[in-house]
Amino acid sequence: MAHMAQNQASRKKGKKVTIENFYGGSTQGKEENEEEIQKNSEHASQNGNYQQALEDLKLELIQKMETFWKEKWEKEISCLTDKTAQLEKELEASNTRADKAEKQIQSLMTRIKHLEESEMIKQQESIKQTQTINELEENIKYLTEKVTDLENRGRRENLHIIGLPEKPEVNNKLDFILEEIIKENCPHVLEQGGKIEIERIHRTPSILNPQKTTPRNVIAKFKSFQVKEKILQEAKKKSFRYKGAPIRITHDLAANTLRDRKAWNTIFRKARELGLQPRINYPAKLTIYFQGKVWAFNKIEDFQAFAKKRPELCGKFDIQAQKARET
Repeated sequence: MAHMAQNQASRKKGKKVTIENFYGGSTQGKEENEEEIQKNSEHASQNGNYQQALEDLKLELIQKMETFWKEKWEKEISCLTDKTAQLEKELEASNTRADKAEKQIQSLMTRIKHLEESEMIKQQESIKQTQTINELEENIKYLTEKVTDLENRGRRENLHIIGLPEKPEVNNKLDFILEEIIKENCPHVLEQGGKIEIERIHRTPSILNPQKTTPRNVIAKFKSFQVKEKILQEAKKKSFRYKGAPIRITHDLAANTLRDRKAWNTIFRKARELGLQPRINYPAKLTIYFQGKVWAFNKIEDFQAFAKKRPELCGKFDIQAQKARET
């Protein structure tokens, strides 16, 4: 084997290999062979060191790579662990918020339910209150009508005199002035003895307003209702006068009744223009003569409905249009 190695080394150096050289035929050849063998041994030893160094390098590199990847994966795992812990905290916080929101929703639902129940109770109370108010309004209307009727009945012996001059000599003896009016306009109404029994007579209002230019009205209360009605019927037939000056004599009615009668004024004037012979009867009822019959109406709405159904009257009693034209 040593000869073969020497032979190969000689070939590499380009030396001629002989049998003597190979087998050590001479001393010089032997020395050279020994040097070559030593060099080859050193060379082989160096190659072995290189192999060992390479193996060590590979091992070191593998260890470093393992260390590197181990540290990297430990960092990744640590990072993932931290993220997982953070996500768990966020999930726990989210669950807490969800629980809180659910509790709030339940609280709101409970409040809404209570409010709905409260609103339902209020609606029921409102319906009851509305019914009560309607009943009270009906009662008030009924009582107002009763009071108005009683007030009118308390005034049934009274006459209302309008237009009597506002003079001291007149105001101081109104009873005598009334007798003179009766003598001048309906003397046959006077009772036996030529004197009318008057219970009370006065101006109204009791205090004179200097800003008004028209005289105050006079209220006369008779002891006899029949005498008062006779005078009133005569006043409806003709215009009364006092010393040549025109005056008016009418019923003495309650303020509500006068207001209701006044509401008929526009229709009353138009009906008179059309020849319907309108009259205002007690307490505030309009009567007209139409197509051979007498028609009575307690409310303006009833008369308007009646007029709309009659071609001869339809459109002629538009109160708003008439008021606009008058304005």
